[in-house]
Amino acid sequence: MSVARVAAVQARAFPFDTAGAVAEVARLTQQAADEGAELVLFPEAYVGGYPWGLRFGTVVGGRSDAGKETFGRYWASAITLPGPESRALGEAAREAGVYLAVGVVEKEGGRGGTLYCTLAHFGSDGRLLAIHRKLKPTAAERLIWGEGDGSTLPVLDTSLGRVGGLICWENYMPLARMALYGKGVEIYLAPTADDRDRWQATLRHIAVEGRCFVLGCNQYVTRDRYPDDLPVADELEGWPMEMCRGGSVIYGPDGTLLAGPLHGEAGILHADLEMSQIARHRYEFDVVGHYARPDVFRLEVDERPQPAVAYRRKAKESQSEGGLYM
Repeated sequence: MSVARVAAVQARAFPFDTAGAVAEVARLTQQAADEGAELVLFPEAYVGGYPWGLRFGTVVGGRSDAGKETFGRYWASAITLPGPESRALGEAAREAGVYLAVGVVEKEGGRGGTLYCTLAHFGSDGRLLAIHRKLKPTAAERLIWGEGDGSTLPVLDTSLGRVGGLICWENYMPLARMALYGKGVEIYLAPTADDRDRWQATLRHIAVEGRCFVLGCNQYVTRDRYPDDLPVADELEGWPMEMCRGGSVIYGPDGTLLAGPLHGEAGILHADLEMSQIARHRYEFDVVGHYARPDVFRLEVDERPQPAVAYRRKAKESQSEGGLYM
């Protein structure tokens, strides 16, 4: 019988402090591994920061200079994949000997501008295995993050099982979930910034719908973690000291609560996943198997990258050589 020990890390936030967040990932990954974890999950946008309470000086029809300056600082807190911070995260996975998934704010190397909310997957050998960019940022998140495409929807075949996931309210997108079910996801990762009680119903539903193990993971955030010198610090006025209470949790493939939910503090949840449960519960319901009706409903997923500018080099006559070159 295969048993995978997993951990969902409800870490304290490090807004606008990338080095601090990376160091905390390394510390808590090792702690989780010391407690037996083989797979470790961190929350949405943990490295780079989920900016609760900020609107970056934006109103309909206008953006303030202070908001633009704040976004510049936020952009500087984001990381490239690969890059020095991702190498440090991979090294943390390698030293701990675990499969590691971390929510990061990603910027593309070599250009400024668009950021992405990304889930980065690292192997126990330290390699960056894959990334998933959030397909649809929610509400005011669209002020700061762009949209991913179908080219980053991985489900990875690991020694623990098939691992994949979606970020926060992407999990309300039935077709996005179906794309992962179709790839045979067994350990479903759901990093989030939603600490409301109703979010628990969503995660439990996914466990029962996909007959998979579900790890929900959130940060514990207090207002005093923000820098004092933010240009738009006034936007935080009126927010409570506890800005996100967490709610990390782990569910089994029949909806059984295995750990959590954890509220009001930082901490690490552990659970031992008996992987043979998946086949037993899919005997009753297999959403892409015997319970599917492809003659009536069919999902097609376009996994091609969708760049704004695509360059195709065509053959030209070389004046110097009298031949063709590409």
